[in-house]
Amino acid sequence: MRPKRPAPDWAQLLVDAVNTPGVLSDAYRRFWNFSIGNQLLAMFECLGRGLQPGPIHTFKGWLDLGRYVKKGEKAITLCMPVRVKAKRKRGTPSAASDTKDDSDDAPGRVTIFVFRPHWFVLAQTDGVPYIPTELPEWSEARSLWSLHIARVDFEHPNGNCQGYANGQSVAVSPVAALPHKTLFHELAHVVLGHTAESMMDDHDRTPKNLREVEAECVALICCATLERPGVSECRGYIQHWLGGSTPIPERSVQRIFKTADAILRAGRPTVPSKADGAS
Repeated sequence: MRPKRPAPDWAQLLVDAVNTPGVLSDAYRRFWNFSIGNQLLAMFECLGRGLQPGPIHTFKGWLDLGRYVKKGEKAITLCMPVRVKAKRKRGTPSAASDTKDDSDDAPGRVTIFVFRPHWFVLAQTDGVPYIPTELPEWSEARSLWSLHIARVDFEHPNGNCQGYANGQSVAVSPVAALPHKTLFHELAHVVLGHTAESMMDDHDRTPKNLREVEAECVALICCATLERPGVSECRGYIQHWLGGSTPIPERSVQRIFKTADAILRAGRPTVPSKADGAS
């Protein structure tokens, strides 16, 4: 049996989160950032065909992510920009005639928008399913049950989104780079009360950047305490939302410690008491 490592210093973890260089994961750049119009197009097509909405990618894009499009699936159609040569009027010299540059920015080329069926949603693919985080010292199922939080299907059209929280529920993308880290982050949003702030006036809400910093600091502590990967990615995310070496507010630090402790305690095995028959 592996000897138990001393628990990390949570205060030092937050100091390092600000001062030690982190890594901003490329998971936030794997998918196209679709316009609202294309997201609506995809939503309507999914509803019309009985498909569960979710992240969108090309056939090859899903293969690169370790998933493959199911046999017989029909691509959905989105509106895409295409660069083409401009038509010249009769008797007018071509704007591109004096250049050999065939790049998109070459003179005589224009952008047009066309509808092309090149895209597939997550529900049209197969791959490794989401695996709940179950460790000897911490259980995702036990933590969700204890905190009265439900895990729901991921339906966000933006595949760069790793997860989200809404009310008393959380969702983790099946293609999240570090699903356990994302789960800790989204649980933190709920326990910190961020999801309940949607009913408050603007001036009563925690600023978005501070909400993200608080939730990711909780994820950092949980990853470090349970010896899970993702600490450097947490630091990169925290530094991104802090926008520099700004210290984490003291009030937030206390909220972070309290929330991390609640999430970790909720997922730990219940120790039977003597009243329950323990010897």
